[in-house]
Amino acid sequence: MADEVSRAQGAQAGGDTIFGKIIRKEIPANIIYEDDQCIAFHDVAPQAPTHFLVVPRKPISQISEAEDADKEVSIKLIL
Repeated sequence: MADEVSRAQGAQAGGDTIFGKIIRKEIPANIIYEDDQCIAFHDVAPQAPTHFLVVPRKPISQISEAEDADKEVSIKLIL
């Protein structure tokens, strides 16, 4: 687990995120779904019996920065 934590902390260097590294499969994750727009995986520190994350492949740092082209993936993430 300590190795996983150190890799996660290092993922933020240079503007990259842990999510980008998981998407590129540089950090292992228990992936439960993926397609060309998003990826879903179990949280390494779950706060509930069923706890997973769904993130878009295209980085969208804030909902206010979403563009019209992000409409389809935004709907998919909600559903």
